[in-house]
Amino acid sequence: MAAPGFTLGAFILLLHISSIANYPNGKVGKSCDGMVPEHGHTPRTDPIHNISLSQMTFTSGDQIKVTLSGPEFKGFLLEARDAEALSGPPVGSFTLIDSQVSQILTCEDTQGLAVSHTNPHKKTEVEVYWNAPNKAPNHIQFLVTVVEKYKTYWVKIPSAVISQPDAPPFITPEATVAPLSTLPPVSHLTKSFSASDCGNKKFCIRSPLNCDPEKEHACVFLSFTRHEQSVMVEMSGPSKGYLSFAFSHDRWMGDDDAYMCVHEGQTVRIQPSHLTGRSHPVMDSRDALEDMAWRLEDGVMQCSFRRNITLPGVKNRFDLNTSYYIFLADGAADDSRIYKHSQQPLITYEKHDVTDHPKNIGGSRSLLLLKAHGALMFVAWMTTVSIGVIIARFFKPVWSKTLFGESAWFQVHRMLMLITSVLTGIAFILPFIYRGGWSWHAGYHPYLGCTVMILAVLQPLLAAFRPPLHNQRRQMFNWTHWGMGTAARIIAVSAVFLGMDLPGLNLLSPWKTYAMTGFVAWHVGTEIILEIHAYRLSRKVEILDDARIQIFQPFTVAEAEGHVFKKAVLAIYVCGNVTFLIIFLSAINHL
Repeated sequence: MAAPGFTLGAFILLLHISSIANYPNGKVGKSCDGMVPEHGHTPRTDPIHNISLSQMTFTSGDQIKVTLSGPEFKGFLLEARDAEALSGPPVGSFTLIDSQVSQILTCEDTQGLAVSHTNPHKKTEVEVYWNAPNKAPNHIQFLVTVVEKYKTYWVKIPSAVISQPDAPPFITPEATVAPLSTLPPVSHLTKSFSASDCGNKKFCIRSPLNCDPEKEHACVFLSFTRHEQSVMVEMSGPSKGYLSFAFSHDRWMGDDDAYMCVHEGQTVRIQPSHLTGRSHPVMDSRDALEDMAWRLEDGVMQCSFRRNITLPGVKNRFDLNTSYYIFLADGAADDSRIYKHSQQPLITYEKHDVTDHPKNIGGSRSLLLLKAHGALMFVAWMTTVSIGVIIARFFKPVWSKTLFGESAWFQVHRMLMLITSVLTGIAFILPFIYRGGWSWHAGYHPYLGCTVMILAVLQPLLAAFRPPLHNQRRQMFNWTHWGMGTAARIIAVSAVFLGMDLPGLNLLSPWKTYAMTGFVAWHVGTEIILEIHAYRLSRKVEILDDARIQIFQPFTVAEAEGHVFKKAVLAIYVCGNVTFLIIFLSAINHL
C-alpha cells in the first residue's frame, strides 16, 4: 500500500468508484474496451438517447459528423467499431467540435480512438467528427455509453450502420441474447448480531473494545466465524451511508481486498471491491459472496455474508488463511455513491489470520507515531512554553535571587524554553518517519509546523548571543526575542487547531475546539490579570524629581503582597493549564 498524505491518512477507504459517472473530468480511458461503468448496478436496457450521422456512406479519409442527443445526461463514452465485429477494438479517430464539452481519449496507447465528457454538467447534445481511417472495415457502427446519474446508465447504445460504397450489403448478425445475470439473493436479518461468542467461536474486532452490538448502538463490530472451508462475516456500526472493512498487507491504502455495505434507500447493497493506490474503490463482482443479509434499525447498519477461505481464479480476493491488517471505515453515501470516510479508519494493531484461533481484539484510529506527535506538541506549546513566557514576563522581581550564576527566574525560563525546543524537534520528525516524506494532503498544518520548528531553533540560538544588560543592542535583542517568541506561539496554536482536524489525529468535535478555545482564553486571561496587577503595583511608586530618589510608599509591604498574589495566580494558572493538557492527552490516548 502506498502513502503519503488524509493524514493517516491512511486507509482512506471507499471513495471514488472507477467509472464514467465517477470521473467528472471524463478521464475514462480504462473503460475503452468494455465501455461499462463499474458501478455495481445493472445498466438500463431501454435507451432514450440517439446517435445521428451526417452521411450513411464513407471512404477512407472522410470526416463524418456524429451527434449524440437526448434527455439530459452527465457523462458519455463514444467509439466507432467494425459493425461485423463489435467486440473488436475501436476504429478510426475523432476530432472535437467543442472542447468545452468533449475530449479525446487514448485507448490502448492510441490517441483519438474515443471521446468522452469533460465535466459532469448536464448536457442534451454533443457533436464530434469521426475520421475514417485507411484500410477501414466495410461497415462501421458507433456505440455510446451514456450516464444520466450514478445508478442510471445505458451501455453501448448503437447507431445506424454506415458502409463503404463498394462494400457488400451489411447483414445483421443473428442476435444471441444472453440472459441478464441474476444478482445473488439478499435476505433481511431478523435480529441483531451478538458479541457473546467473541473469542470463543468468533474472531471479533470491536470499538470500543468489548462493546456489544446487540446492546450498544455506537458499537463498531466486525466478526469472522469459520465453517470448514468458508467464513461467515458480520459487520455492524452506526452509519447512514456505508460501512466497510478491508484486508491489507500493511498500514497503507492500496492493493487491498475490501468489502462494503452501502445504504441504498430502504435496502443495503453488499459489495466487494478492491483498492489500487490512494484512489477510490473499484467495485467487483458479487459472485464470490453467498448468504448475504442486512438490517437497518435506529441508525445502525448491519450486514453479513459468507465467502470461501480461498477463491482460486477470482481476481482481487485475498486468501483468508493469511495474516493481514484489518481496516474498518464508515462514511456518507448519496444515490449509491460513496464519499470519503467521515473519520480515520480503525486499524488493527498488528496482522491477524481471521481463520485461526478465535480472538477478541481492538484497534486504533491513530497510529502511535502520530499520537506521540500530537502529545509532544501539546506538552510543548500548551504547557512548557506558556509557563515559561509568564515567568519571564512577570516573575523577574519575584525570583531575582541567583541560582547557578543566573537569576532564578531566568534559569526556570531557559529550562522550560529548551524543553519546548527539544519536544518540538522530536515531534517534528515523527510525521516524516510515519509518512516517509512530506504530507501533501494535510493542508496548511505542515507548513505552519515547519515555521514553528524554525522559530523554535532560532530562539535559543538568538538567546545564546544575548547582549549584556546595559549594552546598546540589548533593547533590540529584547524586542526581537519577544517578537519571534510571540509569532511562534501564535503560529503553533494555529497549527494545533488545524492538526486536531486531520485524519491522523481527528479528535472528537466540537469539544476539541471548545477545549482549545478555553485554553487560549485561560492563558490570555491570566496574562491580563497579571498585567493589571503589575500596573496597579507600579502606581505605588513615586519619583521625587528634585532629589531624584526613588521612594516606595510603603513598597516593602506592597512588594510582599504583590509577590504573594503573583505566586497564587501562577499556581492557579498551572493547575488549569495542566488540566487542559490532561484532557487532550487523554483524548489522544483513547483514539
